[in-house]
Amino acid sequence: MKLPRHLAHVYRLGVKELWSLWRDPMMLFLIVHAFTFAIYTAGTVAPETLHRTAIAIVDEDDSALSQRIRSAFYPPQFTPPQRIRLDQVDPGLDDGRYTFVLVIPPNFQRDVLAGQAPAVQLNIDATRMGQAFSGNGAIQQIVMGEVAEFAQRYRGATPSPVELVPRMRFNPALDPSWFGSLMEVVNNITMLSIILTGAALIREREHGTVEHLLVMPVTPAEIMQAKVWSMALVVLLACSVSLGLVVHSWLGVPIGGSLPLFLFGTALHLFATTSMGIFLATIARSMPQFALLMMLTMMPLEMLSGGMTPRESMPDWVRWLMSLSPTTHFTELSQAILFRGAGLDVVWDSLAALLLIGSVLFGLSLARFRKIIAQMA
Repeated sequence: MKLPRHLAHVYRLGVKELWSLWRDPMMLFLIVHAFTFAIYTAGTVAPETLHRTAIAIVDEDDSALSQRIRSAFYPPQFTPPQRIRLDQVDPGLDDGRYTFVLVIPPNFQRDVLAGQAPAVQLNIDATRMGQAFSGNGAIQQIVMGEVAEFAQRYRGATPSPVELVPRMRFNPALDPSWFGSLMEVVNNITMLSIILTGAALIREREHGTVEHLLVMPVTPAEIMQAKVWSMALVVLLACSVSLGLVVHSWLGVPIGGSLPLFLFGTALHLFATTSMGIFLATIARSMPQFALLMMLTMMPLEMLSGGMTPRESMPDWVRWLMSLSPTTHFTELSQAILFRGAGLDVVWDSLAALLLIGSVLFGLSLARFRKIIAQMA
């Protein structure tokens, strides 16, 4: 069956884009890295949580109570506590060997049993902000709990008139790798789609390939459509392999909802982001300029889309402004499907928003691309 002329042009130009990408080893390496090693690293490295946190203890009491406190810190939240001298505290913190140093004063157990309030010093390396914030409260809770149980000579739960039963929905083990790996997939989809389309257009301008296209019976719309479908297809295939191989098989993260529905939403998001990549490439005149525009664009798109911080915590004007961004709706859609197992009845509004934003971005990019073509003709 013979394709209509317009579709045939779009198909052949798209195949040309795929062959150009295949001959670019650096771009291929970037795709493989972004959807394998980067995803695995984001899922296994959790700097904001207490995981193998370095702690040292200066025990100047060496009593049963101080030994009990020392034994309360154990993996995986903490490394086995190192017992050091008082004069080793500052050098250890300066060198970054310890994040926390707990100093237990002399006669600590005697003062506790006498009903006094001895001071225990906790030194914190505040440059490690995530661990410092969460570890401060955790260590205080551990020390106060051990002291209270020792003073009462009873280890056990204190009876309470109300029993609070927590239920961890969508992540029962509170495993940070679930959130980290999936959100890295979402961020890399946006990043790669903008890079691939923008770099392809700039490469053609630098090599003079655009001039060759101008003498062919193709329109700017067909050139843009070819770049959109070819680069979107590459990212979509890489995303599918990454979710199945890296996220699900290697990291053991379950996919809560419908994978075809997520891929459909990803395709709509790629329609918007590939158009955005072409728009940025029409503004930049060289690859370094495009890289600078990428940095200025990607940082707010990732930080304010709701993937790092809940949108409810943002100012109203930021929330309104980011509602015009495709990454915001794609993040909402991805979290709803992959984490909570939502269906089409929940995410249809995000799909509609992505289609609308993508159409606007495609129209703006096409108008800008036609202007560039007219200047080159």
